[in-house]
Amino acid sequence: MASSNHVTPTNCSWWPISAMDEDGKLADGEESHEPPVEHKPFSKDRLVLYHWTQSFSSQKVRLVINEKGLLCEERDVSLPLTEHKEPWFMRLNLGEEVPVFIHGDTIVSDYNQIIEYLETNFVGDTIAQLIPDEGTPMHARVKQYRELLDGLPMDAYTHGCILHPELTTDSMIPKYATAEIRRHLANAASELMKLDHEEPQLTEPYLSKQKKLMAKILDHDNVTYLKKILVELAMVLDQVEAELEKRKLEYQ
Repeated sequence: MASSNHVTPTNCSWWPISAMDEDGKLADGEESHEPPVEHKPFSKDRLVLYHWTQSFSSQKVRLVINEKGLLCEERDVSLPLTEHKEPWFMRLNLGEEVPVFIHGDTIVSDYNQIIEYLETNFVGDTIAQLIPDEGTPMHARVKQYRELLDGLPMDAYTHGCILHPELTTDSMIPKYATAEIRRHLANAASELMKLDHEEPQLTEPYLSKQKKLMAKILDHDNVTYLKKILVELAMVLDQVEAELEKRKLEYQ
C-alpha cells in the first residue's frame, strides 16, 4: 500500500509517492524558502507508472496502457543512474525492478501482473480487450506466445551486445557505453552492500538483488553463452514471424 496520499512537486520530472514522510513536513530547525504547496488528495482513479524508457518490460506495459487509451502519469526511474536501487524505490517495490504501476492505493509490480491487472480492471465498450477470453482457441495461442517471449533473457541481450558489439550487425554502440557497463557491473555489488549497511531495514531485498546480479554478470560477459542465446533468439523470432503471417491470412 502506498504510504502517503500526497505528492509534492520537486525539481524532478517525477516524485516517489511512497517516499513522503509526514506529508512533507520539514525537520525541526529547518526553514522553507519555497512558497507553501497546496496538497491535493491522491485520486483513487489516478494511474501512475514508474518506468524507464529503454526498459523492455516498461515498453510492454506502456504499449498496453496506450492500446487501452488510459490516462496515466509516467515517472522515469533511471536505470543508468541506478535510481531503481534507491531506498524509496526499494520500499515501494520490495527490491524488484521497473515497471511499477500504482492505481489509487494499489501497487502492482512485475510487468505481467501489471498487464493482467490492466486487462482485468479496465474494461468497457470504449476500452480495447487485448487478451482473448479464456477457453477460446485464440486465448491459448496468445498465451503460448506470451510465455515464449517472456522467457527470453532480455537483459542478457542488452548487456551482452553492449559488452561485445562484435556480436551485433552494424553496431552503433559507442565505446564509452561498453566501458560504462563494465564499470557499472564491477561496482554494482559493492554499491548494493553499501546501501544494505545504510538501510538495514532493507537488508533482505538488497541481498536478493545482489545475488541476482552476481548470477548474471558472468553470463552477460560470456561470448559462448551470448552466441547461444542469440541463435535461440533468431529461432524464436522466426517462429513469431510465421505465427503473424498465419494470423494475417486468417483475417483476410
